[in-house]
Parts: sequence; C-alpha cells; structure tokens
Amino acid sequence: MVFMMNELLMLKEGMIVFEVGSGSGYHAATIAEIVAPSDMPVEKWGHVYSAEIIRELAARAWKNLIETGYGDRVSVLHCDGSSGLPLNIKADRILVTAAAPSLPKPLMDQLKVGGRIVIPVGSAYRIFFAQRLVVADKIGEEKFSVREVADVAFVPLRGRYGWKG
Repeated sequence: MVFMMNELLMLKEGMIVFEVGSGSGYHAATIAEIVAPSDMPVEKWGHVYSAEIIRELAARAWKNLIETGYGDRVSVLHCDGSSGLPLNIKADRILVTAAAPSLPKPLMDQLKVGGRIVIPVGSAYRIFFAQRLVVADKIGEEKFSVREVADVAFVPLRGRYGWKG
C-alpha cells in the first residue's frame, strides 16, 4: 500500500509533502527518498512534514528517522494532522494514512493549486467496502477533481476532522 500511495501522489524532487499519521516513520522515509534524494544538492531538496496525534508514536517515528539518516529531510510534529499542518506553508502533496469520515477542509485548504491529496475515506470500522482510497487534485482555490481508486482498510483518523474517540 505504501508504494501504491506514493505512486498515486505523483511525487517529484523538491516537493513539500505533508503526511498525516507518522506510524513508524517508514512511509515518510520512502517519500523523502523521492522528494529529497541524498545524492541531490541540498538546496534542491523537498521536505516531508509528518504529523502524529499520538505522542508516543511521534517520538518513536522521529527516533527511527534520526537513526536511519532522515532527520534532515523529514520533520515529525506531535499535533492533530486532521486540522492541517501548524505551519504557514502550502503543500504540493498531502498523504493521510488513516481513514477520514470525509475530505478534511483544512487539508484541502493547505494544498497548493495543482496539488494532490491521497486519503482513505469511509467508515471508522475496517469492514469490506466501508472505506475507499480517494485521490483529489486541487484545480482551483476552491475546486477539486476527486476520484475513488480502491477499497481499503485503514485505522480511523483521529482529531478534530477525524472520528471521535
């Protein structure tokens, strides 16, 4: 699923990517290899910002990324990623690694025009055909092209624009 989602993101060198749900840090590292390859000059690097609502997971992801050499290409923030990145930047790409009830408006607003979000949307319960992987392209300040790609099963997104509990 990691590589399918990366492919759907259509990542390129130099992009700013916002990931909601850090997990172990692995997915952010795979993205960093594309947007900020270590053999490319640093001034041309993109960056991955990864938000994790669970403090212990954020700490573990950050530790894993530092230990594996990604600390200069990935930043981990302990925050509610469903509410958007708590920095004044727009993202080229947004990846959400937990199922949302709908497309979170703060994330859609944080995308640059021409940007893309890949997000599972659907029920908080991981049952067959209850969640769909959605790709949305921002084609205007308030205009999106949205398509469903596949049935998926993800944990529920937590936070203000996620599931309660």
